Amino acid sequence: MAKRTYRTKNKKKVQRAKHKQPSILSRIFSGMVTIVLTGAMVYGLQSYSSSDLSFAQVSDVHFSTRNVNTSFKLTAESPRILDDVVEQINETPNLNFVMFTGDLIDRPFEKELNAALPHVEKIKYPWYFVFGNHDPCVGGFLTKEVYMDILKAHNENFNFEKPYYSFVPRKGYKVIGLDTIITSRLTSNGEITKEQLTWLDGELKNSKNDVVLIFMHVPIIEPFPSAGHRLLNADEVRAVIEKYKNPIAVFQGHYHANKITQHDNVLYVNSPSLVSYPNAFRIINIKNERKKVVFDIQQKDTRLSNIRNLAKIMVLSSTIYTGEEKDQNGVYEINKK
Repeated sequence: MAKRTYRTKNKKKVQRAKHKQPSILSRIFSGMVTIVLTGAMVYGLQSYSSSDLSFAQVSDVHFSTRNVNTSFKLTAESPRILDDVVEQINETPNLNFVMFTGDLIDRPFEKELNAALPHVEKIKYPWYFVFGNHDPCVGGFLTKEVYMDILKAHNENFNFEKPYYSFVPRKGYKVIGLDTIITSRLTSNGEITKEQLTWLDGELKNSKNDVVLIFMHVPIIEPFPSAGHRLLNADEVRAVIEKYKNPIAVFQGHYHANKITQHDNVLYVNSPSLVSYPNAFRIINIKNERKKVVFDIQQKDTRLSNIRNLAKIMVLSSTIYTGEEKDQNGVYEINKK
């Protein structure tokens, strides 16, 4: 009797075990779901790593060792402002690079550049530079060539032979730095030489499938009219850029003012100065999606509020430099063609 009871219990256990085992179809389905989910995760990670790009644009630092402010620029405060901005940049995660779009120093002397660089060298990300009209000395010692040699000695990433150059920050992107500064005479106007324009055309032609980021000091599109500051051959430069239909963004300085203008597939971004109101820089996050490219452009103010308040008092009309809200912070889309 006890023996039969034992067999009955075993039989029930076997039946319950069989009942719990998944069918062949359910096992196949589960396996397919796992494969699909794993593939989606891998694809998502690959898409994220290859399509997103973030960088900081810092313009018109006007670093000065003189403890003197002008009627427009708080140059005496430039070291403190630069240190604050460097700290903010280092606190920002996952930046691919930092670009200084001209006028790193206020006076074109070697001692000024050598004083500014220890502050800039604290940036933990790769950083790059294009010339502003305050940087090289016209007819003096600090030529563009000398300036670049000094930069190379302090920056392993800046190893270019000419003041205009290109590099690939990551797959799907091309960065182009342009030299808009005239050194044959003393002027605040800018110009891009024929040689450089031909080179730019070739770079764009070879980057038709990329998101192209162009950095320059003197802007192609002015945030406000100024005959003594404009790019003399702006129409010619614009014609070269706009004949290409891939997503292109142009980041500029010089006017110390915010202004963002979108013309079809080209985004023109004018950015503010550190030493004059609004005492700010930009963080740009880009998503390169299948059918469009999304630019999230943010203005970051110096955290030295007393300096910003003083700088605001020193300008006649602060709105000229701050622009509208869409010029300060905005999300801009460029559809792929």
